[in-house]
Amino acid sequence: MSKRVAIVGAGCSGLTAIKCCLEEGLEPTCFERSNDIGGLWRFTNNTEEGRGSIYKSVVTNTSKEMMCFSDFPMPEEFPTYLHHSKVLEYLYLYAEHFSLLKYIHFQTEVCSVRKHPDFNSSGQWDVTTQKQGEKTEAIFDAVIVSNGHFTDPCLPLESFPGIYDFKGGIIHSRTYKTPDNYHGKTVLVVGIGNSAADIAVELSHTAKQVFLSTREGSWVISRISRNGFPVDMVLSRRWTLWVIHLLPRKLAAMINEKLMSQWFNHANYGLEPKNRMKIPIINDYIPSQILQGAIQVKPNIKEFTETSVIFEDGTEAEKLDAVIFATGYHTTFPFLDDFTLKMDESNAPLYKNVFPVHVEKPTIAFLGLIQPLGPIMPTVELQARWATRVFKGEAHLPPKREMENYIIKSMERKSKWFGITKNLPLQTHYIDYVNELTVEIGNWPNLMYLFLTDPKLAWQVVFGPCTPFQYRLFGPGKWPGARKAILTQWDRTIKPNRTRIVHKNHDARPKIPSHLFWAFSAIISGIWFCSQYITPTNSL
Repeated sequence: MSKRVAIVGAGCSGLTAIKCCLEEGLEPTCFERSNDIGGLWRFTNNTEEGRGSIYKSVVTNTSKEMMCFSDFPMPEEFPTYLHHSKVLEYLYLYAEHFSLLKYIHFQTEVCSVRKHPDFNSSGQWDVTTQKQGEKTEAIFDAVIVSNGHFTDPCLPLESFPGIYDFKGGIIHSRTYKTPDNYHGKTVLVVGIGNSAADIAVELSHTAKQVFLSTREGSWVISRISRNGFPVDMVLSRRWTLWVIHLLPRKLAAMINEKLMSQWFNHANYGLEPKNRMKIPIINDYIPSQILQGAIQVKPNIKEFTETSVIFEDGTEAEKLDAVIFATGYHTTFPFLDDFTLKMDESNAPLYKNVFPVHVEKPTIAFLGLIQPLGPIMPTVELQARWATRVFKGEAHLPPKREMENYIIKSMERKSKWFGITKNLPLQTHYIDYVNELTVEIGNWPNLMYLFLTDPKLAWQVVFGPCTPFQYRLFGPGKWPGARKAILTQWDRTIKPNRTRIVHKNHDARPKIPSHLFWAFSAIISGIWFCSQYITPTNSL
């Protein structure tokens, strides 16, 4: 009899969790409190309780080839960067292609997830749901929590003296939808994440003046990189990360700073971050709006008055009409009855951001509690592939002490790279993290084998963008179309842009010098030869 798995939420994480359950022979039941799929990516004019919310103008920060699921490339006619409506369309296509909708119970809220009385022996969970006022309880062998962490806004009003005297409007970015209510007004945006930058830029076209307050600053990079190629496809490459890890941290920080400053001098725009290794935000317009004076970047807030805000440098924004706090979210799951999941700079209770170490049986997993320097959708897909294999018994977790030691060392590494922030447990380098998951699953790309048997593909895997298709080349879940998807990824990237053909025979793909190919192939062959014919001496 197959194991029953309860899945909370039918967004991108929940959908891929259903598919992964089916691939492992598990029986999924997905509960979605709204009436449709999509989660965060389903835009509504009103903010819905318990569901992530986005503003109307949202466009993805990752390109379609990087952010798609690993065995389902996005249609070639889709633009390289997607409006949120196109992401939702893709999720519909994904759900229909793999027949996932029949496993979803819509308008059904998960009220409670608690351990079954014999949990220590069975690992089962009692899940209570509610639909149209009627509650139902069922027993499940495992639970996947995939409803995201963008539902409980962090609004630290107590941190700002005088805020309760301020007579203007105050909202969290979660409730921001359009700039319609801010025409001709003076607005302060607090924060320096992607949402803060997007909202500040959008408001700057219609507001009288926009102020952007930041404590730490941030690198800002454009979606467009060298020769017009998507920046994530240019930067997210295996060989680049290998080089960074081989360098001393100070040298790596210097190189990172030079790379981040290629577009403009951040110090001249008031944006230079205190931490040189800070994860950048993606925004194509903020330097232009600063140059025009439409946005003024300011330091941290000292205090509010009834009609203004005073910053720590002594400057003041007078006749302030509204404040938008883009200050992130709390990680909360109110339906968990038996334990809490607090995550901040000093708490990281999840082994590899998926399994809670203090739960006796590995029968509950969390998807999407991560902020990779890269795409989220293929990341949660790998999390789901790993979790379902653990549920099935095909993969196993190490002892609790080993998991705790891993978390401690992981937090130390992250603090050195990213600095101390409340989101530290969530932050990670994309390629490093997904490589760890592929080791757990058993589908890590065998680079040595590839260079010896398929050099053309191997070259793209190592020196090309680290697209999700690489994790379908080997092992469990191997997909026959992975090789073709990798070799044609640049064609799908460029095709939707070439609506007016200028050079019919022009190769759309970026070039890599051929001498690097032969040099690298020789090194790989030499390593393989040594590993086959040189026997290591046994230690005494």
